Amino acid sequence: MVLALKALEIGKDDEVITTPFTFFATAGSIHRVGAKPVFVDIKADTFNIDPEKIEAAITEKTKAIMPVHLFGQPAEMDKIMEIARKHGLKVIEDNAQGIGARFEGKVAGTIGDIGTLSFFPSKNLGAMGDGGMCLTNNDELAAKLRQLRVHGENPKYFHKWVGLNSRLDTLQAAVLLQKLPHLENWSEARRKNAEYYYEKMKNIPAIQLPVIHKKAKTIYNQFTLIVENRDGLLSYLKENEIGCAIYYPKPLHIQECFSYLNYKEGDLPVAERLAKKVISIPIFSELTTEQQDYVISKIEEFYK
Repeated sequence: MVLALKALEIGKDDEVITTPFTFFATAGSIHRVGAKPVFVDIKADTFNIDPEKIEAAITEKTKAIMPVHLFGQPAEMDKIMEIARKHGLKVIEDNAQGIGARFEGKVAGTIGDIGTLSFFPSKNLGAMGDGGMCLTNNDELAAKLRQLRVHGENPKYFHKWVGLNSRLDTLQAAVLLQKLPHLENWSEARRKNAEYYYEKMKNIPAIQLPVIHKKAKTIYNQFTLIVENRDGLLSYLKENEIGCAIYYPKPLHIQECFSYLNYKEGDLPVAERLAKKVISIPIFSELTTEQQDYVISKIEEFYK
């Protein structure tokens, strides 16, 4: 994401609109290039940035929108791209969690100016360690990104820009190339696991199952529920040796490191409310029906 921002020449005193309900790296990358993250609240059903609230956040300093395809579901890219074109803004898709997802049939990460991927081991396509990738359909941007990832040099020892040492490690690339042919089958297995959850948990009144936008095809990087007594359920599932996690317990706009932005609690109420209610349960492709039944039974048991 830092490379993407640098390639689009976004830096000091520029503003980038993004979501507060995401992993820290989204806003951290904006801060790192000297720009200002501007947070816009999310939709209560999909967890993604609310396009209806973006225009109100645009100023003369706004240079880009950085939507996040959270939990493997693309943000509403049709509306976001329409707003970006209207105001002459760039779009960087944070697609760390959505490799292979689609919106209106278009592959997530290929719709905006630049898309970014994460190959962190927990992702649907994970390496043995850290790694990532930038995607673009613009040849000029592609050439610039390739140069920026080797300290901005071209030819060697001649530097047009201040770039980074950001090449993908060869060992990680080798692992990813072996796993890549299996990606779509793994994603389809996650979707089938999700279907099973939808069928078996639809009548549990204390939980809200994930809502998928009608134009989106998700890959279920996470299967995230909105629940009552979230912390109690979290403890109960862990006691019963069920892997679960909270993504994310505190929205970015009220994180201590962003206090200089002068946001306060109550400014983005949807993100703040959901941060207290979300919990993600196992969805990985190798999950068996028996394991899912065990997860479901423990959730039902807790609420009874």
